[in-house]
Amino acid sequence: MNSDMRILLERVRSGDVSVDDAMMQMKTAPFEDIGYAKVDLHRRVRQGAAEVIYGAGKTPEQILGIVKTMQKNGQGRVLITRMSREAADYVGAQLELDYHEDARVGLVGGIPQATGIGKVVIATGGTSDIPVAEEAALTAESLGSEVVRLYDVGVSGVHRLLSHMDLIMGATVIIAIAGMEGALASVVGGLADCPVIAVPTSVGYGASFGGVSALLSMLNSCASGVSVVNIDNGFGAGYLANMINHMEVPK
Repeated sequence: MNSDMRILLERVRSGDVSVDDAMMQMKTAPFEDIGYAKVDLHRRVRQGAAEVIYGAGKTPEQILGIVKTMQKNGQGRVLITRMSREAADYVGAQLELDYHEDARVGLVGGIPQATGIGKVVIATGGTSDIPVAEEAALTAESLGSEVVRLYDVGVSGVHRLLSHMDLIMGATVIIAIAGMEGALASVVGGLADCPVIAVPTSVGYGASFGGVSALLSMLNSCASGVSVVNIDNGFGAGYLANMINHMEVPK
């Protein structure tokens, strides 16, 4: 059960909130239709994390409208992915926005204190993979995970990765991000005793086919415990890593 609903039920049990008030909070409309978007207001109740805004394809005005709708309904922290500089300038002129241009990520409400059971380690094959890695890192951090970055530790110089075995073995979950042949995920998967989320990137020369080569290599990994998200999908990897980092033994 997600933390918000648990807190509400515990407040009912302690007498701080009446049953009627709790029912009223639960009956709040699950979404708000603002014409160009139906903003999901119950996603945190269902999944434990609020809706994330995918900025690509949306106008700056639409992004601002969605953010304001979420804030009006009690969402203090909003994550915006694939956000352009134009949109960031527009939204930032009216709201307090922390924009990370390399990752194309915008944050309203800042980064919360980490609450996960351990650490999310993010490793990249090269420096060129960092924009995707930062999208993953900022996503996980905005959802409450502690993130450790290990950048430029690809297999062409595997000693760089092996010098951080303490972090690899101490992670709760690892995100392995690489383009070209995508071998990093298999190497990490063969070393770690935790789940590994592989992210193929579109980095590479012509025959890498915009990341398809890395995607197929990662899908065919011989290492156990490796799962793969889509090409350049740092957000998906960061979100899943955060979920794993907040798993609890059922009571």
